[in-house]
Amino acid sequence: MRTVQKLLVSLPLLACVTYAQAPGKKVPSVGFAPIDPVTVTRGSGGPVTLNFRVPPGYHINSNTPKSEFLIPTALKIDAPTDIAITKVTYPAGKEMTFPFSPDEPLNVYTGDFAVSMTVRPLHTVQPGKYAIHGDLKYQACDNAACYPPKHLPVDFEVKVLKNKVVGGKNPAQSPHAHR
Repeated sequence: MRTVQKLLVSLPLLACVTYAQAPGKKVPSVGFAPIDPVTVTRGSGGPVTLNFRVPPGYHINSNTPKSEFLIPTALKIDAPTDIAITKVTYPAGKEMTFPFSPDEPLNVYTGDFAVSMTVRPLHTVQPGKYAIHGDLKYQACDNAACYPPKHLPVDFEVKVLKNKVVGGKNPAQSPHAHR
C-alpha cells in the first residue's frame, strides 16, 4: 500500500520535471540589473539594493513560500572577511493562485523585485575597491509547471573610503587675546 501511495505522490512531480525538461522548451531565467559601485566609509554602513526581473508569464517562489516543499528564493552573498553584509531584506511576495493549485494561493514574485542589504566594512579594512560575489537561487514556474532550480550569479563592487576626520584643526583664536 505504501508503494502505491509513494507512486501516486511521485507521478505528478515526475510529470512536472519531465515537462520542464522537455526538448526545445526554454527554461526561464531571472534577470539581474548591474549596479554602480557602492561607496562606503570604513566603520560605517551603506545601503545596497539589487534589482531582479522575472520574465513575463513566469513567477518564482518568494523568500517565504507557504509550503516546505517549495523552493524559496534565496540570496547568498560572499563578502571579503572584513566586510559585513547585514539586514538582508526581501520584498513581500504576492498571493496568487494558479491552475495547478487553484485552492491554495502561493506566495510568489513576478515582474520586478528588489532585495536590499547593508554593507558595513570594519574599521580595519584598507581603503580600496572590493568585489562582492553572490548567488540568487530560485525556481521559476509558469501556469502549468515548475522548472528545475537555477542559480543566478550576482556581483557588485564596494569602494571603501578612509574614516571621516573627526575634529580637525583647532578653531581660530579670539581677537581678544589674553594678555
